[in-house]
Amino acid sequence: MNNSKNILNYMFGSGAINSLGTILKKRNDEYTVYYIDIFFQNSEILANLPIKNYDELFFVDSKDEPKTEFINNFRDILVQKGKTTPKAIVAIGGGATLDTGKAIANLLTNEGNAEDYQGWDLVKNPAIYKIGIPTISGTGAEASRTCVMTNSKSGLKLGMNSDFTIYDQLILDPNLTKTVPREQYFYTGMDTYIHCIESLNGNFRNAIGDAFSNQAIALCREVFMSDDMMSDENREKLMVASYLGGCAIANSFVGVIHPFSAGLSVVLETHHCIGNCITMNAMEEFYPKEYQEFFEMAEKQGIEIPKGIASNLDNETYLKLYNSTVIHEKPLSNALGDNFKEILTLEKVIEIFNRM
Repeated sequence: MNNSKNILNYMFGSGAINSLGTILKKRNDEYTVYYIDIFFQNSEILANLPIKNYDELFFVDSKDEPKTEFINNFRDILVQKGKTTPKAIVAIGGGATLDTGKAIANLLTNEGNAEDYQGWDLVKNPAIYKIGIPTISGTGAEASRTCVMTNSKSGLKLGMNSDFTIYDQLILDPNLTKTVPREQYFYTGMDTYIHCIESLNGNFRNAIGDAFSNQAIALCREVFMSDDMMSDENREKLMVASYLGGCAIANSFVGVIHPFSAGLSVVLETHHCIGNCITMNAMEEFYPKEYQEFFEMAEKQGIEIPKGIASNLDNETYLKLYNSTVIHEKPLSNALGDNFKEILTLEKVIEIFNRM
């Protein structure tokens, strides 16, 4: 039986981001390192942050999901500048930026490179104190014990799964999600719904994970079956759902959808959240009720899920997709049992990708 760890401190509500300066003042006067989604480079949000001249500020290009070499490069810059012991790391953005902040916080206190810690409980030393401020809801990156990265050389998309990866402080401000494009809002919000349905259909369930998942799904239904999924009230609900979904996955595992989505990410460079939605095109046999509900919500919101992304590919590409999918043993064992490779043969995997 394992211990479970969740976020110790969080602030929630409209304008909560204005509390960042107060939180940082409670720590010593050393510098802070910021990782901010490049989307906010010229926004008023940036102008209102308590950034000092001696702080370090990096913009994360979220058009690409985190890669181990990018994480290593960010760490190397801090090493070269002699700034490896900040009082805090602050990450402001979506899942890619939040995962970047978590990964750097781990690397600054642990020797080696990001790829050395892809897996479960490989991080040995506590990370730098870190604050997460999500600007989009759905990935659960703000609450989870992992930071997902792709190793371009090995083709492995996996996180640093560790209690040390969890944020020390969250600031959950639904005002920050007002500018999210409508389709992206849906795709990312569905990440919460998807990883919670995977958890509830898995073999490694527990009462706490189920409780988080059920409540997160209930909130997703309220948001995505409403007439205005982006109303002030619904953006608050989805931010809570995202947080609860992250807590859920910290106490359970995903299933079939995320490994196939990871294959799309590694081989075709599809972004994670839209990749999950594309994968749902082929998931009726694994999650029939949820498949139907997912497309009801998409239709309600007028969102068209792309199709045909993984059809009519060459054999070499399909083999890469297969290898990048079945490498995810824990979630696939959770969903299909230890004999999952007997179910997901190369031919079966190709058939599934052709249905996307």
